[in-house]
Parts: sequence; structure tokens; C-alpha cells
Amino acid sequence: MKVIFLQDVKGQGKKGEVKEVSEGYARNFLFPRGLVKEATDGNVKGVAQQKLSEQRKKDQEVVEAQLLAKTLEDLSLVIKAKSGEAGRLFGAITNKQISEALSNVKIEVDKKKIVLDQPIRNIGTTIVTVKLHTKVSAKLKVQIVEE
Repeated sequence: MKVIFLQDVKGQGKKGEVKEVSEGYARNFLFPRGLVKEATDGNVKGVAQQKLSEQRKKDQEVVEAQLLAKTLEDLSLVIKAKSGEAGRLFGAITNKQISEALSNVKIEVDKKKIVLDQPIRNIGTTIVTVKLHTKVSAKLKVQIVEE
């Protein structure tokens, strides 16, 4: 019996696949649990349409991330902080503070997407990587000035 998997089933198939399974397995296990539906022409076309719309949505997310990356690369973010001798900061600038400074200029970026190897502890300009999507990342200039 041909079925379309609605969810991943270990050892059998992944979501969206059309596979041949034994009729008893389908009727007694897969159908009652809502893991599959019968592979009729209409259902197969519906799954194809769903895959197409999901692909369009993923492509749109990549385009939006590329636009945001261009905006971030053109931007030079200025953050004021208190510092001591030799330009050393009292405390440090973290990805959370960078995210808040970006939100002040109307750009929303989650702090988890801002990659800092270690917090910024000195006055000056630092290049910070922002991972906007699995395929898109941007370099943001962060300038720390004395308050």
C-alpha cells in the first residue's frame, strides 16, 4: 500500500515521502496514530504544493536576511561606556548590549545571533559577526566610546 508520511517514522520514512508499506502495518499502526495518509493522486499533489510553498517561504527568509545583512554592514553602531585608564572598560560590552543598541536604531536582532568570542573590554572599533540565517551572516562595526 502506498502512503504519504505526515511525520518522521523511524526506520520507515521521513515527512512528505511517498513509500510502499505493508497493508497491515498501515491499517493497524500508521493510520490510527495519524502518521500517514493514503497516497491518492489528490494527496500527492497536495504534498507537492505544500513542499513548494515551504521552499518559497525558506527562499523569502534568505532574501530578508540578505537585506538585513546589507543594512548591518553599512551601519556603524556607537555604544557609550565608562572606562578607566588606558581605554579599559569598567565591565564589558556583551551581545545583549549590542542587541539593545541595535533595537534603539529600529533594527531587531536576537542576542543569540550576535557572535562574540569574548565580551568587548576596550574602547575602540570592533568587528562583530551577526548570523542572521544558516546561509547569511553579516559583519557589524561596533564602536565603543568613552561616556
